Order: sequence, then structure tokens, then C-alpha cells
Amino acid sequence: MLVKVQAADFDSQAEINAFPQEGIRGAGGLVSFVGTVRDYSDAADILAMEIEHYPGMTERELERISAEAGAHYDILDSLIIHRFGRLGPNERIVQVTVWARHRAAAFDACRFLIDVLKTSAPFWKREITPTGMRWVTDCPGCRAGTREGHSHGVAPAVGHQHSSMHK
Repeated sequence: MLVKVQAADFDSQAEINAFPQEGIRGAGGLVSFVGTVRDYSDAADILAMEIEHYPGMTERELERISAEAGAHYDILDSLIIHRFGRLGPNERIVQVTVWARHRAAAFDACRFLIDVLKTSAPFWKREITPTGMRWVTDCPGCRAGTREGHSHGVAPAVGHQHSSMHK
């Protein structure tokens, strides 16, 4: 289990390639999720997002979440990278990668990690919009981690199956 909390951007594939190989011998695959800054949320353009964290506590919580995933899913190892600072639209915020012998465990553990990280890790996010700044509040849809998805004030694209929980 490897956790990184950093201001610098990261190259997702380079991080996967650089991961210590001894911990993932026997892996049948990996599942990786990369989250980015939205450019639109709750009927407002997002110019930037500022992410703050509690150093030391943040890393310990991410390590705890990783250990919990390892205890509940048959995975070999995991990687969590989370950025802080001022980020622009479409910049990478987070990467969660899980290695496992079988794909089901990798998919389930990756989903668990990002869902729990999003709701319990000590990060504070503030969106900068054309009309000012606002703190990002807890989203019931994000907290639920629903497989069906939900919107953040953005209409789904044509043919997109992302349902709304904000009705």
C-alpha cells in the first residue's frame, strides 16, 4: 500500500510503472481511477478548485482506508495519490489503483477506496467561480457511492446513462 499526498501533478501511467513490483507478483490485472477537477458544478462555471488538507492526519487516514480495503478484498496492493493546492479544470486530483489476482476484487476495492476517500479523508475543497468562492459541501450522492451515478448540476450528455439523485 502506497499513499502520496502532494501539490505536484502526476503521470498516472508513470506511477503505475514505478510501483514496487514485489508487492504485485501474481496480479491478474489492475484497476485504476483518476479523478479530475470539473469545469462546471451546481449551475456555475468552475475556474479553479483549492484543496486543503491536514498534513500527517491525511496520510494516516488514507493508509487506514487502504488497510481496510486490503482486509475486505482479495487484493495484492494499492496506490492512492491525492493532490492539494490550486487546481484548474480537468487537472488530475486523485488516482486510486488496485492490483489483484482477479478483476472482481480489483474493481470492488478500487470503488471502495475512492468512495470512502471522497467522504472520510480530511480534505477541504473550495470552488472558485466567476461570482466568488464557495466551499464544496458533502454530496449525498457521493456519500452513497451509487453505481447509478448522479449529477452535480450538469445535464447528462445525450445517450449518457448517468442518473440524477438531486431530484
